[in-house]
Amino acid sequence: MSKPLALLFAVVSTILMSATAISISHNLWATLILSIATVGFIGTGFMLKGKKRRRQQQPQG
Repeated sequence: MSKPLALLFAVVSTILMSATAISISHNLWATLILSIATVGFIGTGFMLKGKKRRRQQQPQG
């Protein structure tokens, strides 16, 4: 994964986790939605990283 893309995922994930932590004391539904969004976003980052790694490992031919 490129450095700018990794930075984007790190920053957005941190913002989502912070918003989830803040919403715990305010609203259950917002907490659930933000938790699902956070897990989904982090999972998407891992999927993209794995796909790029697999593409780089394939022999050129």
